[in-house]
This record gives sequence, C-alpha cells and structure tokens, in this order.
Amino acid sequence: MLKIYFVRHAQAMGNVLKFFQGRTDCELSDLGREQLKYLAERFKEIPIEKIYSSPLKRTMETAEAVNKYHGVPIIPDNGLIEINGGVLENRPWSEFTEKYPVEFDLWQNKMQDFYIKDGETMREVFERMKNTMSKIISENQGKTIAVVSHGCALKNYLCCANGDDIEKIADVGWSTNTAVSLVEYDENNSPKIIFKNDISHLPEEASTPMPFKTSENITV
Repeated sequence: MLKIYFVRHAQAMGNVLKFFQGRTDCELSDLGREQLKYLAERFKEIPIEKIYSSPLKRTMETAEAVNKYHGVPIIPDNGLIEINGGVLENRPWSEFTEKYPVEFDLWQNKMQDFYIKDGETMREVFERMKNTMSKIISENQGKTIAVVSHGCALKNYLCCANGDDIEKIADVGWSTNTAVSLVEYDENNSPKIIFKNDISHLPEEASTPMPFKTSENITV
C-alpha cells in the first residue's frame, strides 16, 4: 500500500502581509520557521522514503523540515506549484476585491470556474495536480512518501482524492500552514483519505489563525 502525507508550507510573508503569493517566491515568516520545528518532530517516527515538493522557497524549506530526521531525496516538481495568479501575483488582496469583482465573486461562490488575466484557471490547476499526482503515485508503489505543496493546489488534489470532480471543490476545506493530510492508495491506486488538514502537532501559539471571512482566508 502506498501512503502519501500531503503538507502545506509553513506561514510565509504573503500570508502575513495579505497579498496573493501564488508563484511569487516568498520567504517564510518567523512564525513559519517556528512551525517547522513542530512539523519536523511530527515526522520524526514516520518512515518517509522520499519527498516531492513545489520548487518555491516556502515549500522547499518546509520539505527540509519534514526531512530533518530522514535524509531522503527531496525532488522539486513544478507540477506541485501554486496557482499562477496572473495579474494578481504579489498584489494586495484588496486589489482582488476592488479591481476584479467578477473574478473575486467566482473565487468565493463558484471556485471551479475561477479565472484571472495572465494566470491559470482553476480547472487547469485541478488537471495539473491530478496529472502530477498520477505520475508520483505510479513511481512509488508500496512506499511511504511526503508531498509538500500550497493551499489552492492541495485543495484541488484533495477534492480529486475524495473521488469528486472539480464541481465539488468548494466543499473541500482550506489547509492552514503546515497542515498534514494522509491519503492511502490500494493496489489499484484508488485513494482513501485517512485524515485531512490536521495541525495537532502545533501548539495554539504557533498555529496560523483561519479567519472566517473568505476574503481573508485566501492568501495562497
């Protein structure tokens, strides 16, 4: 049986300053680096054999924490990168609501149809994550591995792993920083989500608050 632990990156400066990180290569915050200490301890006794990661700094640094006690290969994979935010990249979230109200309404109320100028559509992210994970699954039969990625990218894949198409993406919760999900795959590569978006490794003072307002909860 293949086991894959999915991990969202630790808190980065885009999360703190509330701008659209997307593919902007942000540094981790001080809190993010503190979160990694707890994440490393969580994975200490888990027999990870390989780690795949989005190539951005915030995910690679998170992957290194997962790998602290293992010393296994960390493989950067562009297929695991965050949604391309196009004209929103590195811009404050207030500009999303003010300058792109139609797109913002889609993000809030019909995420599967989201698009933005010069960026990826949500359907493209869904297909990219689905195809990337199919490749990773085929390469790692019978192993226990970790995949480190981003909030929107993971939301898309966990929708797929739940057996749903993209029309159900709004039903998938957001992963907070360093949240861990476990998916197991049988001999037919059929996925089963064992747990999702768990942050039990973080003490309250080290966790990233998850605001109730959607507009504040989308610093991907």
